[in-house]
Amino acid sequence: MPTHSETRFLPYSAQQMYDLVADVGDYPEFLPWCAAARVRKITPQGDHDVMEADLVISFKVFRERFASRVVLWPDVHKIDTEYLDGPFRHMKSNWAFKDVDGGCEVYFFVDFEFRNAILQGIIGVVFNEAMQRIVRAFERRAAALYG
Repeated sequence: MPTHSETRFLPYSAQQMYDLVADVGDYPEFLPWCAAARVRKITPQGDHDVMEADLVISFKVFRERFASRVVLWPDVHKIDTEYLDGPFRHMKSNWAFKDVDGGCEVYFFVDFEFRNAILQGIIGVVFNEAMQRIVRAFERRAAALYG
């Protein structure tokens, strides 16, 4: 079960980065391997919102749709994602954004395992590089939107 976590400093506000990551519908515009995204519903739950969303991931000959529950915590700038349905045995990720002098600190964590052993094997070989590429895609998107 590969996991990846990293913390980055970016010259944007925590609110800007939170808004960028929370905008799941725009992921196909900039995120590698994301072929499509659909937000099914957003349900306010007091201090947080619960989003149900579908993503289509396309990698080499594989094309898989998966559903996730995204819990948006706007007051504390955190986003928690859990897997609902699709090609994974399990998947969860967390984002946290904290304002610091000159920008914000971005924390990202992901843990997942594919059901398909072949796909898991392919991803396993390039997992850390793939996760770094995804984080860089968010950085580039922030620069395009806020830079």
